[in-house]
Amino acid sequence: MSYDVRTIRRHFPHLAAAHFDGPGGSQVPDVVGAAVAGTLCSGIANRGVVTAAERRASAVVTEARQAVADLLAADPAGVVFGRSMTQLTYDFSRTLAKTWVPGDEVVVTRLDHDANIRPWVHAAEAAGATVRWAAFDPATGLLAPSAVTGLLSPRTRLVAVTAASNLLGTRPDIPAIAAAVHDAGALLYVDGVHLTPHAPVDVTALGADFYACSPYKFLGPHLGVLAAAPSLLETLRPDKLLPSTDDVPERFELGTLPYELLAGTTAAIDFLAGLVPGPGSRRSRLVASLTALSAHEDALLARLDAGLTALPGVTRYGAPDRHRTPTVLFSVDGVASQAVYEHLGALGVNAPAGSFYAIECSRHLGLGDTGAVRAGIAPYTTESDVDQLLAGVASVPRA
Repeated sequence: MSYDVRTIRRHFPHLAAAHFDGPGGSQVPDVVGAAVAGTLCSGIANRGVVTAAERRASAVVTEARQAVADLLAADPAGVVFGRSMTQLTYDFSRTLAKTWVPGDEVVVTRLDHDANIRPWVHAAEAAGATVRWAAFDPATGLLAPSAVTGLLSPRTRLVAVTAASNLLGTRPDIPAIAAAVHDAGALLYVDGVHLTPHAPVDVTALGADFYACSPYKFLGPHLGVLAAAPSLLETLRPDKLLPSTDDVPERFELGTLPYELLAGTTAAIDFLAGLVPGPGSRRSRLVASLTALSAHEDALLARLDAGLTALPGVTRYGAPDRHRTPTVLFSVDGVASQAVYEHLGALGVNAPAGSFYAIECSRHLGLGDTGAVRAGIAPYTTESDVDQLLAGVASVPRA
């Protein structure tokens, strides 16, 4: 079956506006809300095996780990949940830095969201390690593998890089970077927040030692997820409470897990697996559905790119002809991006402006801390939404 956006939109009855704000947090289908509410009202307790409420909580956690594992082609025993990707990255940066000494090196990139930069900068500073910066080409938005691999040395302990820029959509060649990082004896931490909603992901094929993402970017609730090999997690000793379990992955999960959000995450992944109905395992259905979704989003992206190109006085950032997620960053000559955002909002088009925490990327592009207007395409986006956005940009008042 083909991708049917009309059928999919029936699960989003609240779509009164044209939402291009998915990179900051997608809209949520009705089945996810129902799963959250149903779990909260189900009679639930801390995990255990004695009471029905305890068993229900345990099942929710087990099912969510397996769902994430299916989404990322990961081992469920290596799936860690946290409040957000930012929180998980800070936690892991502090844990990993326990073994760093002065003279060790960490590599970060100018392309990344700050959540995959600042935790490593802070951890390096605390350990006396050196931070080395990989720059991307501001004309194309591309981060060449050599920009990262050229910084590697025998003292490199970790490389942090995004799988897709949340500002430009740029997708670095992660497998090529991973091969060089591992040859250098270092670890690779991949921010998959902006890639996961748009394409099939296989963390092993990518070569990521750690892969972090956020369910609320792929139709789920506000939560963070990290996937790693259980054998790698076994080598790490995080700070934790004395009576809390030392088992992996639970040793990295602080406090009681939000069971309702885990149930919502499972529901979101099941919804993604059914974007294109068909037989097979959840993993195979996810690959088929996300492949079809990519084709749908790429077609809309081409329509958006062509429409913006035809508008006078519109500047786009990055290279539109490059393989990227369906994300466009643009500005209107002579008009503050905040004013463009507000004008579009008044027309029922949600396309916000800013640097979206990719502050190093925005500065490297010459946009300072204020950034530009970002439009992101999501599973529920239609041609009509794109045309509405283009009409709104064309009608922006000029001085």
